[in-house]
Amino acid sequence: MVAHRDPITALSSLDFDVDYSSWNIRLLLIGGGFLFYLGIFVISHIVSVVLFATYRSLLAKEKVFWNLAATRAVFGVQCIVTGLTALLIDPVLVADQITGQQGWAFFTILIAIGFFLFENLALHTSNFVFWTFDILLAVHHFFAFIGFLGAVICSTAGHYLPMVTLLLEMSTPFTCISWMLLKAGWSQTLFWKVNQWIMIHMFHCRIVLTYHLWWVSLYNWDRLVRSVSVLYVAFFIVGLTLVTFILNPFWTFKKTQQLLTPVDWNFEPASKKSSREGNGRIGMKKTK
Repeated sequence: MVAHRDPITALSSLDFDVDYSSWNIRLLLIGGGFLFYLGIFVISHIVSVVLFATYRSLLAKEKVFWNLAATRAVFGVQCIVTGLTALLIDPVLVADQITGQQGWAFFTILIAIGFFLFENLALHTSNFVFWTFDILLAVHHFFAFIGFLGAVICSTAGHYLPMVTLLLEMSTPFTCISWMLLKAGWSQTLFWKVNQWIMIHMFHCRIVLTYHLWWVSLYNWDRLVRSVSVLYVAFFIVGLTLVTFILNPFWTFKKTQQLLTPVDWNFEPASKKSSREGNGRIGMKKTK
């Protein structure tokens, strides 16, 4: 680690070799992650207004969900790349799955905290404004934000488990595509169905990945509880339990059900959606 460097100068080198124990750098990266994904949200809105008739026809709360979906998709791509790197490539993290740390992984975790901070703020603001509440999504975002923040505060925590946990977002880009095309009335196209199959497969991969996280945690249990605080371990196990036995099975079921009956179960009942699709579809068209 390199100490006594100006945070912005240190980060501009892009070699990830900075003093991550410094809260100046930590807050800089968390804030940078927050602003980056806030920017993606705003850019998605601007581009969609200009290009897509579907977007302009949506209700306000659906437009917010659209832009959140696009923002999550970008984060999901980042998670796929970094998660697979930790799972299969990085020699330090693969060799020491409990205490191994890498600069690039620390960087990614801090950016992820910024994203989850943005997600929680956007989710609860949207819930307040539109008087809606998705308890499973709220629980997911709460555990994600506190869990990754805990991985930073607990300086002895290894980076393998948090990075592989990020790989659970592998389904997010396909979820984004599925919902956007569904709103555009393209749910009967081959492209939508293929994307839906891939998305469902990703959810099954998520299930397998949680088993891997359980295996790593339990196989290395003694080292895990000696390396980090009991509170951190307990929070991780509770979150992993929720993902394994509630979130993953429920979302996998709903996405499979959606393939068989293409409806937007986020905002409207099946009867209303079926009626609207029967009367005509709104195409996703570019404006001149």
